[in-house]
Amino acid sequence: MEIGTDRIGSCSKEDQKIYQDWFNFADSDNDGRITGSDAIKFFGMSNLSRPDLKQVWATADSKRQGYLGFKEFVFAMQLVSLVQEGRQISHDLMNGDVDFENIKPPVMEGLDTLIMRKKQSSKSSAPESNGSSSTETSPAALWFSSKSSKKISLSSVTSVIDGLKRLYLQKLKPLEVAYHFNDFVSPLLTNSDFDAKPMVMLLGQYSTGKTTFIKHLLKGSYPGAHIGPEPTTDRFVVVMSGTDERSVPGNTIAVQADMPFSGLTRFGTAFLSKFECSQMPHPLLENITFVDTPGVLSGEKQRTQRAYDFTGVTSWFAAKCDLILLLFDPHKLDVSDEFKRVIYSLRGHDDKIRVVLNKADQVDTQQLMRVYGALMWSLGKVLNTPEVVRVYIGSFNDKPVNEAATGPIGKELFEKEQEDLLSDLKDIPKKACDRRINEFVKRARAAKIHAHIIGHLKKEMPAMIGKAKTQQKLIDNLEAEFGKVQRDHHLPPGDFPNVEQFREVLSGYNFDRFEKLKPKMIQAVDDMLGYDIPELLKTFRNPYD
Repeated sequence: MEIGTDRIGSCSKEDQKIYQDWFNFADSDNDGRITGSDAIKFFGMSNLSRPDLKQVWATADSKRQGYLGFKEFVFAMQLVSLVQEGRQISHDLMNGDVDFENIKPPVMEGLDTLIMRKKQSSKSSAPESNGSSSTETSPAALWFSSKSSKKISLSSVTSVIDGLKRLYLQKLKPLEVAYHFNDFVSPLLTNSDFDAKPMVMLLGQYSTGKTTFIKHLLKGSYPGAHIGPEPTTDRFVVVMSGTDERSVPGNTIAVQADMPFSGLTRFGTAFLSKFECSQMPHPLLENITFVDTPGVLSGEKQRTQRAYDFTGVTSWFAAKCDLILLLFDPHKLDVSDEFKRVIYSLRGHDDKIRVVLNKADQVDTQQLMRVYGALMWSLGKVLNTPEVVRVYIGSFNDKPVNEAATGPIGKELFEKEQEDLLSDLKDIPKKACDRRINEFVKRARAAKIHAHIIGHLKKEMPAMIGKAKTQQKLIDNLEAEFGKVQRDHHLPPGDFPNVEQFREVLSGYNFDRFEKLKPKMIQAVDDMLGYDIPELLKTFRNPYD
């Protein structure tokens, strides 16, 4: 039931010193990254065939970042060594009993001589400290603090994520700032938003096993975890990697520049007092961050007890997360009004949603069939999609499955379902880069439509008399104005924002102060979507394709 990849990049201290010298030699830009062009020069010394090297790169760069950090570089060298011994890189090999720590470095023809020459010619310059850090040494880390982003060139980009940062600063952010995108849709992005680890959010009514699910994956508790039949988790808890075990208050986390949570300040102190970060050293948390949420209550309890916008917060996290797990248990299948509002707030992120029917061993096989049918019926009414949502059935805790209730068929079913869900979770780090690109493109399209709307409202305002009256008329007939924008610019109607939410924010603005539509800004975003992003992906694809 392990998800981590502890073995990858592990080696003896003697070999690590060798690999560090090799890494420093191969890293032509001295930025802690081996790019595709670096790899073509360096890996060629192994005398392996191009198909073999293509497989080595694809396996080592499993996250499709377009570069190798030190850990991935060591793993690539170990794969090269295995191929030189006549082994084939396959799924079975990765999941087999290969002792990666004791794999000897591969034979690299003429490498020692080249390294010696480089050391002799660079004695006067100071050596690099460590090649294992990619985000700290990257020039992209300084981009967001730079006053001018116009002079950033493609030569300073060493990964797909760096390229997205550059495109955001040059082409998308100016559009967002000009038309107040951050007030209407989403806060402006920061460096940490691009570099953040993939996140998984758990949502569900109280006592459906959200906290237990996280503990089950971590094989232990985390700071601040409380479990009980009553609503025990009363706050949003982000469980992430850290050097030691500690809980950090929400107000502190929200102002840290290296954390992707600065946007949560918009929900005020009432929310931040119910938000905390739980840090602990764990191999799984080096790849994934979990978001544990308060149990959704029924009736009017939610509105009277919570002083912050609960659905707004879940919607904010949904936009940042890579996977959203909706947890149910056999005894809590009803979807309360508040839970319905929470699920509605996830719209636009349907591809991230997975449903987990937890604690399924508490009912026998016949009851489970009926429970599953009732759950699908409830979800069909709430999700409003013709497709059937994926439901995982199991009992995600550290106790053995209650075979007396479920029988041997039920036990086998739960084990297969658990493996399927864990496989879904394992794929998250691998798909993180693709998800970043997907979310970035979605954001660019949303910002473009937003600019068209604001530009249209500005255009409809009179030059002199009757401004207040015209503005109110535009707000009242906002749905019709959306239709005009959609027809005039041939935009997809499904990409337009929610009319009521947009109207609510609009009421606090003076339309006369809006910017006119700037075609050059729109064209820059169109060029980014049509040319720059495809070119970026082409640049950082597998160098042996």
